[in-house]
Amino acid sequence: MTTNGTYDIEVEDVEYLRHGDKPLLARVFKPRGAGPFPLVVEMHGGAWCRGDRLNDTVMNEPLAKSGVVVAAIDFRMPPVAPYPGSVADINYAIRWFKTRAASFGSRPELVASMGASSGSHQAMLVAMRPRDARYAALPLPAGSPSVDATVRCVVLCWPVIDPLGRYQYATKLKASGQPYPEVVDRVLPCHDLYWKTEEAMAEGSPVIALERGERVETPPVLYIQGTRDAAHPRPDLDRFVASYRKAGGHVDLELLEGETEGYINKSPAAAKRTIDRIIEFVHKQVG
Repeated sequence: MTTNGTYDIEVEDVEYLRHGDKPLLARVFKPRGAGPFPLVVEMHGGAWCRGDRLNDTVMNEPLAKSGVVVAAIDFRMPPVAPYPGSVADINYAIRWFKTRAASFGSRPELVASMGASSGSHQAMLVAMRPRDARYAALPLPAGSPSVDATVRCVVLCWPVIDPLGRYQYATKLKASGQPYPEVVDRVLPCHDLYWKTEEAMAEGSPVIALERGERVETPPVLYIQGTRDAAHPRPDLDRFVASYRKAGGHVDLELLEGETEGYINKSPAAAKRTIDRIIEFVHKQVG
């Protein structure tokens, strides 16, 4: 640890999975020190169809410097793999990092997850259904310890928490004609590419799973969003928070007044508040 209370970090790309001749990489931010540190597996956004492991460095690097190993992962996306392909990659990544936690300065029981936008939707879905046969379909290498994809906590940064709700919201805005938020034209094609059908969007919705009484895991959640975010409908947030708490889950809700979609890269004060809150939550929940 440096004199100002933060850790020096090492950054490396690690191959965690391979589909045929196509490797999937994780950008690992590792604090220098004895540990054991919490380990957060992080999923980027991009409406399930865009982006990569470098998207969220603005959050991942300072989290690592606070004393957390952060593994920001790539995963399959359309047209290579629609739902649930990426979810299977994410489930595998969590299990893979658990089996190798000691080599990264952590322990299997200290693993958590985090995501942004569609990445946090997937983080929540895997956390709620860690043993779903579809999501856990990719076997670990022979001889690996037996682990599942349960996590200690989940950090949700402006999640698409109900894909069907967001799809219907965006479709309705488009049907009403211009002007409507530009995000509508950016996300609607990706919904169709990834999910294929509205039935799949409903099946893969954390909100709807809770509302229909599905038995799920409920690790502690930090939910962060701007109050003027047009890409992530507020009613879906409210439904999730109410349903998750009703199911016995703990949710810390952090609403950033006046902030819009993408504020993390545009508003330094709001970005700092977000990062500080994530650091506080992870250390409180994981140690």
